[in-house]
Amino acid sequence: MQKIVVVGGGAGGLELVTKLSKNKLVEVTLVDRSQTHVWKPLLHEVAAGVINKSSDGIDYRIHAMRHNYRFVLGNMSSIDSQNHCIHLDPLMDDQGEELLPQRTVEYDTLVLAIGSVSNDFGTAGVAEHCYLLDSLKQAERFHKALLNQLLKINQQKSEDACLKVAIVGGGATGTELAAELHHVANLAKHYGMPEVSSKRLKVSIIEAGNRILPALPERIANSARNALSKLGIDVLEGTRVASAQKDGFITSNDELIEADLMVWAAGVKAPDFIQELGIFETNRMQQILVNKHLQSTTHSKIYALGDCCGFQQDDGSWVPPRAQSAHQMASVVAANLILDVKGQPLKTYQYTDYGSLVHLSKYSTVGSLMGSLTNSSMFIEGKLARLVYISLYNMHQFAVHGWIKGFFVLLSRKLTNIIGPKLKLH
Repeated sequence: MQKIVVVGGGAGGLELVTKLSKNKLVEVTLVDRSQTHVWKPLLHEVAAGVINKSSDGIDYRIHAMRHNYRFVLGNMSSIDSQNHCIHLDPLMDDQGEELLPQRTVEYDTLVLAIGSVSNDFGTAGVAEHCYLLDSLKQAERFHKALLNQLLKINQQKSEDACLKVAIVGGGATGTELAAELHHVANLAKHYGMPEVSSKRLKVSIIEAGNRILPALPERIANSARNALSKLGIDVLEGTRVASAQKDGFITSNDELIEADLMVWAAGVKAPDFIQELGIFETNRMQQILVNKHLQSTTHSKIYALGDCCGFQQDDGSWVPPRAQSAHQMASVVAANLILDVKGQPLKTYQYTDYGSLVHLSKYSTVGSLMGSLTNSSMFIEGKLARLVYISLYNMHQFAVHGWIKGFFVLLSRKLTNIIGPKLKLH
């Protein structure tokens, strides 16, 4: 029986182990440093506090038990490609005490699905003063800081006192977070903070490019900008940040954009340690270069998928780091792993762009459908766009739970949203 080890339980990794666990030809192990999976496109909602991991997260141990694979909690520190094994750092508790020593996990085939991290482009002060939204832990850290700031504003009776939030990066994460914060500020008055409202919140989106949502069609960007402006959110396009300091961002024009909370959401890259391993070819985003089967160009027994995977298309462009990319890659890798065991020819990966959506809390959803399926995109907004956005999350739930259990998971989430609090307060 072939030992397949998947490192990273994000959208692609979790869908992959779910597919593989149904096949009796392989023994599947998932390694992740977190105990809970949350669909990454929802991390901005965790940060804002409109969802929490108990209702929207998936516990890896429980999922592994139900789907007959092995879960190992740990952080991969190195890969021994010659001896086909990976090494995990010692596992520590919250007090810094060692729970488990350094461990080794053997594999016949390794799949890296370790996602991406924020790219600060070497900007001074970002690491010290900014919040990131790369992981569940970081999103929860921002949420705690947000609650503390809202409590502080609630005690200040002066209407001039307001909470200033500056978000660097006008991509999907930055724009969606800005809209959620506006919504949360209005919710807070119903949960023991009567002096708080969106009128006492000043949110700025700082985008270095000439428009927000640069990866999406201009019509979507324009619609999103109009929706954000109506909410009173400042959209600062063509504004480059030179550094971050305790009280805000310094622009390239040496102007200060004041902020109580600073978020960096300006681009992503694969984790630095991929290059440090010294065994892969990588691109400028530090992604692992792969062949047409999604195998590493340097090691045929190591696959990569999702945000850490560098797949260059025939036109020279790179497959974008999106959830739909990870979903498509997971399907191809799952098929190829079984085909490889059977000694049959492998499938070729081809990215299909089904369009993009931006969900601005309860206020607006805009996007395009079809993508490269036709020669033009179909612009959608409003209730239809919202329905399609929800369906993407539903499809992920069905992929990792199956249709029957997935239905009940979604039903449970719906009931929780109806009877539970609209804002997470801890």
